[in-house]
Amino acid sequence: MSELLTVVVAVVGLGVAAQVIADRLRLPSVPLLVLVGLLLGPEGVGLVQPATFGDALSVIVGISVAIIVFEGAFNLKSKTFKRAPSATITLITVGVLISFLGTAVAVRFFLNATWGVSLLVGALLVATGPTVITPILSVVRVRPRVAATLEVESIINDVTAAILAVATFEALTAENPTLANVTMAFGHRLLVGALVGVVVAGFLWYLFEAVEHSPWNAPQNARLLVLASAVVAHGTAELVAGEAGIAAAATAGVVLGNANLAYEADIASFKDDVTVLLLSFVFIILTTLVEFDELLVLGMGGVLVVAVVLLVVRPLSVFVSTWGSTFDIPDRLFMSFVAPRGIVPASVATLFALELREFDPTGASILVGTVFLVIITSVVVEGGLARSLADLFEVTPPRVLIVGGGAVGRAMARQYDAGGERIELVDRDPSAVEAGRNAGFTVHRGDATDPVVLRAAGAADADRAVVATGDDRTNVHITRLLRKRFDVDPVFVRADDPDAVEMVKELGGRPLAGSVLHLWAIEGITPRETTARPGWLTALLREGDIRQFVVDTSMAGLTVGAVAADLPERAFLVTLTRGDETSVPDADERLEHGDRITFVGAKPAVREALERLTDPRNR
Repeated sequence: MSELLTVVVAVVGLGVAAQVIADRLRLPSVPLLVLVGLLLGPEGVGLVQPATFGDALSVIVGISVAIIVFEGAFNLKSKTFKRAPSATITLITVGVLISFLGTAVAVRFFLNATWGVSLLVGALLVATGPTVITPILSVVRVRPRVAATLEVESIINDVTAAILAVATFEALTAENPTLANVTMAFGHRLLVGALVGVVVAGFLWYLFEAVEHSPWNAPQNARLLVLASAVVAHGTAELVAGEAGIAAAATAGVVLGNANLAYEADIASFKDDVTVLLLSFVFIILTTLVEFDELLVLGMGGVLVVAVVLLVVRPLSVFVSTWGSTFDIPDRLFMSFVAPRGIVPASVATLFALELREFDPTGASILVGTVFLVIITSVVVEGGLARSLADLFEVTPPRVLIVGGGAVGRAMARQYDAGGERIELVDRDPSAVEAGRNAGFTVHRGDATDPVVLRAAGAADADRAVVATGDDRTNVHITRLLRKRFDVDPVFVRADDPDAVEMVKELGGRPLAGSVLHLWAIEGITPRETTARPGWLTALLREGDIRQFVVDTSMAGLTVGAVAADLPERAFLVTLTRGDETSVPDADERLEHGDRITFVGAKPAVREALERLTDPRNR
């Protein structure tokens, strides 16, 4: 027991450490996890042995993979499907067939394996799962259509690979296998998985909609129910038809992810944490099963198989599938050379090898050795070079550096992010840093007047910058650094003082009044090279004013209509900001302490409105 406890502690501790280090270095975590697994396994210090978890390993891996696949599918929103080009359908059908047959031919020719083993390897290596694609795309931001295609493909291909491999294995072990039998086995498992996933998701949706939850623990209950649904869907489908569990987990995840569940943000955050932990654990455990002897016995044939799979078969499937599509050559090249294999082929190959060794030990060695050799090579090489490949093929979206993580800076970040651009925020205020990170942005804590801080935030690679701190002198200094030292252009700068405006212009920056930035933020306008100030906005800022007021405790509970009715003529309440969400409020909506209400109108009227709100005696 103490030995097993030591293994779990070491795997979890080093796995999480690898995730944290990778995040700090802004590298995909999977290569580091592979290295940790090799270090802990028999080929390293020998802490983890194949018999460490015994017969329970398949169950542990199966449930973990199901939760990981469920999490990826849960995040696969309908808008992602819509954003993915139509060529994605061809990639998960024609592309899969090319990968399946091309890999099988390479294994048969270079390793002299039987057709059964060759087809089994080909089926497993169809997978480009979310366990490796998602961590890469989380740190290597690429064009939305490329990212959407890789995400959709990875979820579906995991399911396809698992079921196709089972059908192929059944044919391999049957006395008189036929194509019809293989097709029936594949379709049966896919259908069972889809039906179980829909039923489980439907039942959970009913619980959310029809059953009243505990008022004090509702978010926690929601998180636990969703996590349980992944396990229940997987386990039920596995009992009905072996290896249908991944299809069930994926189906349930997609359905629930698009069902607008209550507490969805809490659920997503919780699942992300669980998935990171499971991903670290499973990837390390499976990597410890690798024996160098099984890799070395493949010899030059194994090296040639890897080269053909990664450099010929995958590019061929991508280019054939995207022929005549809107993808350009750089998009296709990136998708061709960033397609690492993940947990599903590793776990299924390990389980099949145990059975295959009883009647075909040579085939079992070829199966495990080839699958793990492709996985390790693709994960380490393609995962490690993903950022360089994205830069080489120029598939990265424009990078926007925003200095100032307050409400306006975060609002600007949301607008740029919605346009598919990569955002880097910088602020020295801990509360602003925390708010930005909670909103899902990469935020660097530090003083942006320090060139070291700007460089760490990516100023050298920024395509544009917005400097929106509340101090004009600070903004001018930061502008000087961005323009002169890092050659960023354009740089949009908040500047209200006339002297600051002139200095920004001399430096080559684009000065914007604080009121302009604020109004653009709430109107969803983002500063770009071609952005022209709308005529109505010019008139408003020339003749009128825009101001924001923070609701105090004495105003909390009042309706928007009551506040608006007490405003002077030519002053209008236009927006309500609560947290990071800005909206045009209904008249009967009640204000809460800390809300920010925005007024526009003639300058004297806006000034009078603020005076009335500031002094309770005037209300």
